[in-house]
Amino acid sequence: MARRTAPFSRFEWMIAWRYLRARRAEGGVSVMTWISFLGIMLAVFALIAVLSVRAGFRAEFVDTILGANAHISLYNSVYQTDTGQTTNVMPDYVQTAENLRNLPGVTHVAPLIRGQVMANNRENTTGVDVYGISAEDIMGIPRVAHADQSQGDVAQLEHGIAIGSGVAQALGVGIGDKIKLISPNGVKTAFGTSPRVNIYPVVYIFTAGRYDIDRTRVYLPFAEAQMFFNREGVADEIEVMVDDPERIDERSVEFLNAGGPHTLLWTWKDRSGSFLRALQIEDNVMFVIMGVLVLIAAMNIISGLIMLVKNKGRDIGILRTMGLTEGSVLRVFFICGALVGILGTLFGVILGCLFAIYIDPIFSFVNYVAGGGVWDPSIRGIYNLPAKLVWSDVMSAVILSLGLSFLVTIFPARRAARLNPVEALRYE
Repeated sequence: MARRTAPFSRFEWMIAWRYLRARRAEGGVSVMTWISFLGIMLAVFALIAVLSVRAGFRAEFVDTILGANAHISLYNSVYQTDTGQTTNVMPDYVQTAENLRNLPGVTHVAPLIRGQVMANNRENTTGVDVYGISAEDIMGIPRVAHADQSQGDVAQLEHGIAIGSGVAQALGVGIGDKIKLISPNGVKTAFGTSPRVNIYPVVYIFTAGRYDIDRTRVYLPFAEAQMFFNREGVADEIEVMVDDPERIDERSVEFLNAGGPHTLLWTWKDRSGSFLRALQIEDNVMFVIMGVLVLIAAMNIISGLIMLVKNKGRDIGILRTMGLTEGSVLRVFFICGALVGILGTLFGVILGCLFAIYIDPIFSFVNYVAGGGVWDPSIRGIYNLPAKLVWSDVMSAVILSLGLSFLVTIFPARRAARLNPVEALRYE
């Protein structure tokens, strides 16, 4: 009794490899093989490139939010004072801040004075958001105190003003220059409220990485901001940063208890949650669309294998008469299609990873060829196109590509296995 060969034996790989290297005179099979290979490679490359860019965009966007803004802001609801006036300021902000610092996982607590004013330098004027904060507390804001690009010394905040790079550009100022802040809600007199105008030297210029922050934000010393906005003895809000901002919603109750009876909360997810949810939906849609492209590329394998089966009908008949089983024939043609899918996926992964790693020089080249202005930070919020390789995304692309490649290979391989050797050799 003849001994059965093990599946995927060496001779099956040898036959499959010879078929993949078919000569041009044998019906153009090698051309179809190259088309299938290039299609899968480019589809996998595009899928990984899209996934890495969207992961990088989300990571950069979230990092700029968490690195330059409070993870959670506490402020008071409107209440009535003992004199009958309505207000929402925080008179007991010192004790409240101390209560918050004692909570587990809290890394930064800072009372703030907030206001919007006009900033002026000579003929240049722009609107800015003023944050009154102490020089000690500003050191706890990573994207401001430890910005990748900065000028001056943030520790000198008590002697001047810190501004974003966009504000500096709009006003045309540098370190040591003076800017004028103009608030319509100034000194109250018998004839009404007169505007308040103060002049401050620029001691620090930062680039937080977000266009809207760099373009509008300035920091004043806390005590100076209290006087400038008529907030003596009170604060407008308290900003808090924690070690696990993704789980901030789970801790709302303890922050409310620490803040007091009039406390309201506003988390970073409340501020940017709708955008992040829209981004997640876009991610899912893009994955489906790019997955369809991988499927279309994998369908080329079917056409290539069908042509290969048709051209190799005589060979199949001879091999079957020599004792080759249906299973062996199926595996031979499965290997042909699977090899194309594996190699296309491998080279697609390499190209996609290289794109994510070297995206900065690639984008600079594209920007140079296009004459500049390809990326507008005023629209997209961040200054460049980021990319981040997430291995789970790479594995998703690999599994999708290989799965589709193996799946579409089964049909023509089964057709070859079921080919009747008598019919194949009838006219030979």
